[in-house]
Amino acid sequence: MSSSPTDMNVNNSLVARPIPGMFTRLWTDSLRHWVGQYSHPMTWTGLGLFVFLMLFSWLGPVLYPVSPLAIHANHLLLAPSWQFPFGTDNLGRNLLARMMDGGQATLEVGLLGALIAISLGIIYGMIAAMSPRWLDKVLMRLLDALLALPAIVLMIFFAAIIPLNALSLILVLGCLSWPGLARIVRNEALAYKEKDYVLAARQFGASTFYIARTHLLRSMLPILIVNATFMVADLILALSGLSFLGLGIQPPHASWGGLLNDGLQLVIIGPWWMIVFPGVAIFLAIVAMNVLGQGLLARLEGR
Repeated sequence: MSSSPTDMNVNNSLVARPIPGMFTRLWTDSLRHWVGQYSHPMTWTGLGLFVFLMLFSWLGPVLYPVSPLAIHANHLLLAPSWQFPFGTDNLGRNLLARMMDGGQATLEVGLLGALIAISLGIIYGMIAAMSPRWLDKVLMRLLDALLALPAIVLMIFFAAIIPLNALSLILVLGCLSWPGLARIVRNEALAYKEKDYVLAARQFGASTFYIARTHLLRSMLPILIVNATFMVADLILALSGLSFLGLGIQPPHASWGGLLNDGLQLVIIGPWWMIVFPGVAIFLAIVAMNVLGQGLLARLEGR
C-alpha cells in the first residue's frame, strides 16, 4: 500500500537535519559552560604565567625596541646592568632583546606544533573509532608501531636531514607528537558513541561526520584541552632539547634552548646570565602549561 503525502511529510520531518548555526552555538555554549565549571586556582595561575611569557615575547620588543642581532664589540659578555638588563653575549648582543626574539620562536613552535599534533590525533582517532571493526584494528596496530618508535630519536633524525627553521621544526614536532593523543581520542569516541543521545541521533538519520563533530568532539572537549596544555609543554621541552644539540632554530635567530646552549659552551668563563635567564624562561613555560593542565584536570575530576 502506498504512503500518503501526509505520511511522507511526517517521515521526512523525522530525519535529522543540521539547523543553521547549530554547530557554532553548541560549541560556543560548551566553551562557556566549560570555562565557568572547570575554572580552578591552578588554572588561572598557569594561564597567567603563560600569558606573561607571551607578552614578554611579543609586547616586549615594542616597549624595548632593541635589535637582537646588533653587535656591540666593546660590550662583550657584560653582566646585567641598567644599559643591558640581561647582560650581553660573547658577540656583544643584547641578551634581553635576544630572549624576547627567542621567546617568539619557542612559543610559536610549541603552540603551532601542538595544534598540528592535536588536529592529526583527532582525525586519526575519530576515523579509527567510527570505522568498521577490522579497519579499527588495522589502524590501531599501525598506531602501536608508531608509539613503539622513540619520538626523540625520530625528531633528531628528521631535524638532521631537513632545513632547520621555525616552519620545518613546527611540522616535524607536530607530525611526530600526535600518536598518543590519537589513542586517547579513539578510546573516548568508542565510549561516547554508545551513549543514548548518540544512538538517538543515528536513529534519526544523522551522518557519521555530523555525530563526530557535534556530539563526540563536544563531549571530549575538556579532555582535549587538558591534553593540549601538556602537549605544548612537551614540545617546548623537545625544541629546547633539539636546540641544545644544535638542531633547533639556527643562528643568527634565537630560541631559548639555543641561548641556553650558547651559555653552557661558555660556562667555564663564568657568564651565569647566559644560562640563568634562558633556563628560567624554559622552566617557567613548562611549569605554566603543566600547572594549567593540572588545574584543568583537577577540576575535571572534581577535586
